[in-house]
Amino acid sequence: MTNHEESTMTYRNLRLMRGAAAVAAAGLTMTGLAACSGSGTADRSTEMSATGTDDGTTLTMWTRAPLERQARTLTDAYNASHENQVDLEIVPNDDMEGKVGAAATNGELPDLLAGDVVRLPYWVSNGLFTDLTAQIDGLDFADDISRGHVDAGTDIDGNKHTVPFVTDISVMVWNKDLYREAGLDPEQGPTTIAELREQAEAISALDKDGVSGTYYGGNCGGCLVFTWFPSIWASGEEVLSEDGRESLLASDAAQEVYDTYAAMNDAGVVGAGSEEETGATWTAPFSNGKVGVMQYPNTAVYAAKEAGIDVGVGGIPGVDGGRSTFLGGDAMGISRDSEHVDQAWNFLAWMMSDETQLEVVAKNGDVPGRNSLLDNSYAQEDPLALTMNQLVADGRTPVADYFSEAFNAANSPWLTLVRNATFGRTGTVDEDNEAITAVLGQ
Repeated sequence: MTNHEESTMTYRNLRLMRGAAAVAAAGLTMTGLAACSGSGTADRSTEMSATGTDDGTTLTMWTRAPLERQARTLTDAYNASHENQVDLEIVPNDDMEGKVGAAATNGELPDLLAGDVVRLPYWVSNGLFTDLTAQIDGLDFADDISRGHVDAGTDIDGNKHTVPFVTDISVMVWNKDLYREAGLDPEQGPTTIAELREQAEAISALDKDGVSGTYYGGNCGGCLVFTWFPSIWASGEEVLSEDGRESLLASDAAQEVYDTYAAMNDAGVVGAGSEEETGATWTAPFSNGKVGVMQYPNTAVYAAKEAGIDVGVGGIPGVDGGRSTFLGGDAMGISRDSEHVDQAWNFLAWMMSDETQLEVVAKNGDVPGRNSLLDNSYAQEDPLALTMNQLVADGRTPVADYFSEAFNAANSPWLTLVRNATFGRTGTVDEDNEAITAVLGQ
């Protein structure tokens, strides 16, 4: 069994045993959502055929703004080839949870609803989706679908509600031109945490105006989860206990990551603005050619390339080697409020087909949601895409009931831990880790 299969099995078992995972909203929104939504989903499988209906129906779809490029590529391709038409609404990332909560209260959810894999379990546990178990299992390629996005939408009874929409993974990127100037191998990024520091220091030593060795979202809990957890996994350690109720982020590997960034802060290797970075402009410095090496979302790599950056891409290394990635992105399902479930299923079935996954998703440089299609002709022609696709096998997705409060929320205990460890040098990692556990175990 591969590492990916083992982690997928762990993820699936946790989902089946424990139900809802991460909650992405603040407490008020969560309370409202829980109060307005049902405890389960209705079985509407008899209303859906194997491939759905294409009869000219207008379908509504919501997706969050960071994935607009991928969403528009898919909906434009569908609208150009079908009688049904998808009316896509792009929702600001920070507004998504509140919008979904309000719509759930008023019975106004869209036909097709996409959400971050760490948000979906909570939405599913509150009955916001239609049960798609029969439809998903009935696909000829059901066993080939990337499991993480299906598992994120699987409830405690094993009912499936979602399929992959956009696969987003974290990667290490470096600016090859800056590497050449610094005398570094432009084809070889860091393979250990120590090498990350060494290479970032070499870029910083160029003393180019406005150019830093590295950059990170120092005030963005979600950014730090997405990019730093993989270094801990690659080191052979876990970030959470198996039941998701205890933080393991005071481990030796975790401490090495914090110490490395603290040392780079002290040495002036980290870009100005990193301490205040909330995630809103997190990817911009690299795309602007102002950063040598950093962890990055794969969905932003092509924007950097289009901006003229000669980008190197690799896995995120551990303390002594290895590599891993945060397997994230969005999954999509049919909402409980949809009156066009067979037409909506037509879109989802089309989206998961070989032709769409290859000729729309892969051709666009994105990661297919089908395992057998990761090594495809388009990826073979694009070293960046091929490298990113290969990293999916090393992907992990953490699961916890109160994930968002512990990690993603503003002023989360995780953010406090990182800021104390890397900017403040307070020496309070153990105490701050206990604060994370207190939230996870409530």
